[in-house]
Amino acid sequence: MTARKQNRPSTDVSRVYSWNVNGIRAATKKGLDQWIRKSNAEIIGLQEVRADPTAIPEEILALDEYQQHYVAAEKKGYSGVGLLSRRKPDRLDTTLGEERFDSEGRLQVARFGRLIIANGYFPNGSGKNRSNDRVPYKLDWYRALFDRVEKWRRGGYRVLVMGDFNTAHKDIDLARPKDNRKTSGFLPVECEELDRWIEAGWVDSFRAFEPGPGHYSWWSQRFGVRAKNIGWRIDYILASPSALPFIKHAFIEPDTMGSDHCPIGVDLDPGIFARQSA
Repeated sequence: MTARKQNRPSTDVSRVYSWNVNGIRAATKKGLDQWIRKSNAEIIGLQEVRADPTAIPEEILALDEYQQHYVAAEKKGYSGVGLLSRRKPDRLDTTLGEERFDSEGRLQVARFGRLIIANGYFPNGSGKNRSNDRVPYKLDWYRALFDRVEKWRRGGYRVLVMGDFNTAHKDIDLARPKDNRKTSGFLPVECEELDRWIEAGWVDSFRAFEPGPGHYSWWSQRFGVRAKNIGWRIDYILASPSALPFIKHAFIEPDTMGSDHCPIGVDLDPGIFARQSA
C-alpha cells in the first residue's frame, strides 16, 4: 500500500475515514495496518471486509488504541463491515430488522454521544451475469437504512451515513456516464434513490467542499484504468443538517493504494460528540 501524499489531519479536528478495503486480509498484506497507524483517525469504517471476526489479521487486532467491531455475512468471504474507533461506542447496532438484509453483514450503526455513524456496505445491483436482478434488493436496503437513520435524525442526533454506496449520483461522479446508463451503479432508478436522500435534507459532504469533476473513489482493476483516472465516485459520507456545521473538511485520497477503492473522509469539530451544544 502506497500513498504519494498523506493527507494529515490538524490537531484540532477528529478525522473520520470510510474505506472499502476489498478484503481485509488482502489489504493487510498491502499495508492496511500501517496506513491505519499513520491516519491519526478517530473513527474508521471499513467495508467489504470479507472475513469472519475470528479471521481478522493479527496486525489489525494489534492496533490496541482502537476499539474494533466486525460484522460478517453468513456466506463465507462475502461482504462484511468493520468499525475501528478510539472511543467506545455508547451503542452499536447491526440490524435492519429483516433477515434478508442482516444475513449479508452490511451495517453498523454506532452512537458516540450526540453523533451517530452508520457504516454501510450498500448492495451492488448487478446480480448474475450483470442482469441487474439485484437492483430491487439494493433499493429495498437503501430504503430500510433511510428509515432507520431518519429516526435518529428526528431524535436530535447528528448523523453521518458513510460507506460504499455502489451508486454514482450524477454525471460528474463517473468518468464515462454515457457508457454506463444501463449499468448498475448508474441506473436512473438508483440515482433517483440518492436524489431522494438529498431532497430529504442529507448532504453529500464531499460536494459541500468540492464541486468540480474528476474526483473518484473506485476504479476497475483492468490495467491502466486507475492511472488514467477512469473512475467512479461511489463512496460517500452523507451528513444530516445538524451534523454539517461540524464538518470542517471533506476529502478523497485517490493516491492511497491497497484496494480498488480509495479512502474518503471528513474532519470534524470535536464538539460534534458533545451531548449538549456548548
